[in-house]
Amino acid sequence: MKYFGWLFLFFSFSIQAQFQINGIVKDAKTNKALPFATITYNGHKRNSTDVDGKFTFQTNPNSTIFEVSYVGFTPAKYTISQNITLYTVYLWPNSIALKSVNVKNENPALAIIKKVIAQKSNNNPKDKLSSFEFKAYNKLIVTAHSDSINGKLDSIYSTKNGQTIFSKIDSTNYKFKEVVSKHHLFQTEKVSQFQFKNNSLKETILGTQMAGLKHPIYEIIGFNLQSFSVYDSNYELFETQYNSPIAKDALVDYNYKLLDSLDIEGRPTYMIHFKNKKKQKASGLEGVLYIDQNSYAIAKAIMRIKGVLDINGTHEFKYIPEEKLWFPTNKTFKIVKGKNDDDIKILGGTIQFDGDYEVDFKTRKKQPSDYVYLLSKTNIFDIQYNIPFEVKKSFIAIEIKDDALNKPESFWNTYRTEKLNLREQKTYVALDSLAIKKRFESKVRFGRKIINGYLPIPYFDIDLRKIFKYNNYEGFRLGFGGVTNEQFSRKFKIDAYSAYGTKDGIFKYHLGSAVRIGKFSNSWIGASYTDDVREIASTLFLIDKIPFKLYDPRPINISTFYNYVSWRTYLETAIIPKTESIWELAYTQVEPKFDYAYNLNNKLYSHFEMTTAKLSLQWNPFSDFMQTPTGKIEIEKRFPKFTFQYTQALPKFFQNDFQFSKFDFKTEYEKKYLNGQKTNLLLQAGYALGDVPITHLYNTSPNNITKETIIQRITFAGKNSFETMFFNEFFSSEFMYFQFKHSFNRVKLVSKVKPSFVLVSRMAWGNLDKPEQHVGLDFKTLNDGFFESGFELNQIFNGLGLTAFYRYGPNQLSKFEDNIAIKLSFVLNLGL
Repeated sequence: MKYFGWLFLFFSFSIQAQFQINGIVKDAKTNKALPFATITYNGHKRNSTDVDGKFTFQTNPNSTIFEVSYVGFTPAKYTISQNITLYTVYLWPNSIALKSVNVKNENPALAIIKKVIAQKSNNNPKDKLSSFEFKAYNKLIVTAHSDSINGKLDSIYSTKNGQTIFSKIDSTNYKFKEVVSKHHLFQTEKVSQFQFKNNSLKETILGTQMAGLKHPIYEIIGFNLQSFSVYDSNYELFETQYNSPIAKDALVDYNYKLLDSLDIEGRPTYMIHFKNKKKQKASGLEGVLYIDQNSYAIAKAIMRIKGVLDINGTHEFKYIPEEKLWFPTNKTFKIVKGKNDDDIKILGGTIQFDGDYEVDFKTRKKQPSDYVYLLSKTNIFDIQYNIPFEVKKSFIAIEIKDDALNKPESFWNTYRTEKLNLREQKTYVALDSLAIKKRFESKVRFGRKIINGYLPIPYFDIDLRKIFKYNNYEGFRLGFGGVTNEQFSRKFKIDAYSAYGTKDGIFKYHLGSAVRIGKFSNSWIGASYTDDVREIASTLFLIDKIPFKLYDPRPINISTFYNYVSWRTYLETAIIPKTESIWELAYTQVEPKFDYAYNLNNKLYSHFEMTTAKLSLQWNPFSDFMQTPTGKIEIEKRFPKFTFQYTQALPKFFQNDFQFSKFDFKTEYEKKYLNGQKTNLLLQAGYALGDVPITHLYNTSPNNITKETIIQRITFAGKNSFETMFFNEFFSSEFMYFQFKHSFNRVKLVSKVKPSFVLVSRMAWGNLDKPEQHVGLDFKTLNDGFFESGFELNQIFNGLGLTAFYRYGPNQLSKFEDNIAIKLSFVLNLGL
C-alpha cells in the first residue's frame, strides 16, 4: 500500500509541475496588446510577454498569484486557479509611473543604448577575446501541438441543382492530429565544435543524424537560422539581414523604450524594448534587449519578425567574472505561420505553410500547416578562450567529418543536454521506417538529379538538356547524352553526347573523360573532343553552371551559327578559397555556317584555326561553404558574386590564324526580402583586342526577330536578353551591359490567376574596332548605347506569363511599333 502511495505522490507531483498558465496582457484603455510586459510567478521567477502581448509559464501547486508589470502602467496581481488556464490581463496607464522614468523629457532608453553602442568592443567576445572555442548541441524539430488541433471528422457538402448534398468525409485534421500526437514531423540533431580566431568562426560538425535519412540533407544542416553574435552591425534572422538595434546608426531606424529592470545571474539589467520606426508590420526587427547595468553588455536578447512568417530568435548568455564578459550559452529559434497569401516552403520544402487565399483568413477553416512550427535549440558548453589552437581550413564555414554520420548512441548520450523524450524517440523510429517504406532517400537523390537536369539510371545520368532542342539553323535537334555517376566511380567519369539536326542534316558529337586528383578541392583533370555548332558572338563563361530548362527560348529564332571542332584538355578545381576555376588549353577549327569572311592583311578567312589558353574563375567572397563527405556545397549564397574569364590566342604554340586576347567580367547581386520581393542586378563587360573574327566578338544577347508587326514578333522571352534588339543587329569588340530587375509579390486577380509582377530595365554600350575587316554581314555598333525597359507578368496561368518591353534612346527606331516587343514567358516550379 505504501508503494502505491509513493506512486500516487509521484504522479501528482508530475501533473502539478506541468500545470501551465497562458494569457495575454492588454492596455485597459486602448485594448491594445502590451509586448514584453514582465510576469512574476512562483514567488521570484520572471518571464515576459511576446511581441503580441502573449505569455505562458509553468507554475507549481504552491503558487497562488502572479504579478504583471509594465513601465508606465499600474502593476496587477492575479489569483491562480487550476480551473483557469487562460487569463486576459488588463493594465491601467499610470501617469505618475510614466513620469518617473522620464527625466527632463528625455528617453532613458536612448541614453542606455548609446552606452551599449559605445561599449560594443569591450563586450563583444569576438573583439575582446583573441580566440575562443566551444562545443554546441543542436536539435531542430518540425512539429505541432496536438492539443490545439481539432481532430474531428468533417463532412463536406456540395451544391447540385440547388440542393446541398453530402460529398465526402474530410479526415485531414483527424489524421494529422493522430500523427503529431505520436511523433514529430521532422527531427535532426548535431554536435559541433566552434573555433574563432583571426576574425573567423568555423563550425566542425562532429556528429549529425536526421530522422528518416542515413545520409542527411546537408543544406538543412548548413542553414543559418540566426546570427551567432548580437553585436554585428547586421543581425541575420532566417537568412535575412537587418540593421542591428545596436549598430552605429541604429538610432535612425529604431525606437526604444525602457520596460523594466531585473536580475540575470545576480547582476541587475535594464529591459529595453526596440521597434523599427517604419509603420509596416514586417518592416524590421522588434524585440527586447537585457542590458547589464554596470558594463552595458547584452545579457539576453529576443529578436522578432512578424509578417508572412512569425519568426523569433532568442540569445542567452552567462557571465564570466574573470573576463568581465557575457558569453553566449543558448540560442532558440522558432518559426510559425504568419499572414501569407501564397504557399510558403522553407528548408527545401521540409516545412510548408499553406496560403490564406481561399477565403478571409478569419473565417477560413484551419489547415494542418496552421499548427505547424519549426523549433531549433542550441546549447553551448565546454567554453575555452584565449588559448593557442590552429583552425584548419578556416575558409570553410562548416566542415562535416567523414565519421560524423555514423555515431553510436553512446556519443549522443554524452552530448545531449537532456535525454530524448518518448515522442522524440518515436520520431526516429517512425520516420526511419517510413523512409524505407517510401524509399525517401532514393527519391531525394532522384530529385537532386532532376532539378539539375539529369535523369539517373544505374551508373549513368542522362542529360535531359541533350534530348530535344530547336533553332532556325538545325531545326529540331534530337540527341542523347550524359555522364557517368557515383555508382560508376567517384574518381573517374566519362561524358558524351550525340545530336542530329533535322534541318541541317548533320550529326554532332562529344566525348570526354576526367579523373579526380583532389577530393577536398574537388579537382579534376580531363580531356575531350567536340564537333558541334554554336551561336556567333555569344559569351560563354566556362565556369558557369548551365541551369536546367525544359526549353531555352533564345535559340529558337537564331540562324547564324558556326561549326567548331575542338580538342581540349582542362583542369577544374576549387583549391583557391571561395573560388571555382577552369584552366583550359584548346585547339579549335572554326567554320561559319553563313556568308562571312574575315579580312586580315587582304586575305579572306572563311574558316580558321585557333589555339587558345583560357582561365575562367568564379569568386564568391561573401558566400559560406560547407565541406561534406561527398564534396563542397555553397550553403549561404551571398552577393555580389564575381566571374572573370581571360582568353589568349597562342600563335607560336600550335596552328593559329589569329592573335588576340579577350577579357570578360560579370558580377551579380541579389537581395531577397522576407515579404517575398526580390531585387536583381547584373553587370557584364567584355574587351577583345587583336584580330578577332565575328564568331568570337560580342552580340550582347539579342532576342527579337525581324518581322513586320508586333504580333508576328511574339516569341518566348529570355532571362537576361534584350527583347527589342534584333538578331545580328549589333556587334562589339568591347561592351558593357547592365540589367535591373525587381520582383513584387504575386497579386491575385481572379481565382487561380496570381501573376508575379517584375519591373525590368536594361542598357548596353559598346564599340567595334576595325569593323571593315568583317565581310558578309550588315550590322551596327553600340557607341551611342542601347536602352529598353518593360515588365514581366509571370505565372499568370500554369507557369505561362506575358512580358512587354519598349526600346528608347539613341538607337530607337523610327516606327513606334518597331520599338515594342511582346513576349511569352514560362516559369517552371519543380517543387523539389
